[in-house]
Amino acid sequence: MALERLGLVGLPNSGKSALFNALTGAQVVVAPHPFSTTETQVGSASVPDARLDQLSTMSSSKKTVYSTVEMVDIAALVAGASAGEGLGNRFLAQIREVDAICYVLRTFENPQIVGTTNPIEALAELELELVIADADSLQNQLDRRKRAAKSDKSLDKEIAYYERALKVLSEGTPLYRCRDDKELDFALLKGLFLLTAKPSVAIVNISEDQIGDESLAQQSKEIGKMLGSDSEAIMVCVQLESEASQLDPEARKEVLEGLGLGEGVLPRVARETLSAVGRETFFTTGDKESRAWTYRKGAKAPECAGVIHSDLQRGFIRAEVIHWDELIEIGSWSKAKTVGKLRVEGKDYQVVDGDVLEIRFNV
Repeated sequence: MALERLGLVGLPNSGKSALFNALTGAQVVVAPHPFSTTETQVGSASVPDARLDQLSTMSSSKKTVYSTVEMVDIAALVAGASAGEGLGNRFLAQIREVDAICYVLRTFENPQIVGTTNPIEALAELELELVIADADSLQNQLDRRKRAAKSDKSLDKEIAYYERALKVLSEGTPLYRCRDDKELDFALLKGLFLLTAKPSVAIVNISEDQIGDESLAQQSKEIGKMLGSDSEAIMVCVQLESEASQLDPEARKEVLEGLGLGEGVLPRVARETLSAVGRETFFTTGDKESRAWTYRKGAKAPECAGVIHSDLQRGFIRAEVIHWDELIEIGSWSKAKTVGKLRVEGKDYQVVDGDVLEIRFNV
């Protein structure tokens, strides 16, 4: 199964490449001037999950395998990118290839770093470039559909959706801000690879001095609303996270906790991203391996079996299921089976986030 791809998008000096390093453990060059990164960087990040850790400990698993997301560090956008300014069109094309966008927005002053420190202004500037690019792309596709509709009247409804989306974009509004608009078909728009139809999250890059600053909370909420989400922007001190990412896991955990950064940026970003792209997690556990698997929200048991291997979906018979926290409370898979706590579910069972599955199949 292809990994979810998260594109990091920001203005020059937003801290985007430093965040990429923190998320992936990479060593992308970070410098206080525009375009220190001019090539797109790609790295994968395993997603820490405390639920999986507990299952692995319970099962005395020899191996623990976390789910993984792919991070894409896309070089900075500037005003006029949609018209080819800076490294514009090349990188707009690369944003089209990701599953979700993560806007990186700086909110602190530094005499060595140029650019806005107002995250709401930064987001508006980035959105404008993506909106302009989308409007241009959609107009071209609409023109082609109208030509085809002269001989195929079945395209009329599709054209109406295109026209509605183009009207939204012409008003300077990103499409993700209109997810409740009944005149927009997001399933259709997804196939057009429009930038602002993609799920989006935001990270506000704060300084060490701003950790715990409650005055930033309102901005965080406003940014969440701008993205058409109920979630707030994630506040992150990217510099500290990047430095901590170079340490071994145990030392990193101690440093993050000591600095009041809790679990760190990766689990929070990963959870928001997976949620934004409609993904949830189920688990398998045993003495050989405990593993987290991501699946499409709403998927039924056979489809989730197919995430593990296509043979399991093809020959699916049933799934033995228990929620992870109930299993931990009981203490082992064998005990759960003995006391009758494993549910036997068939092909119509809709898997729930946090389920632990064992698939029975025959090929």
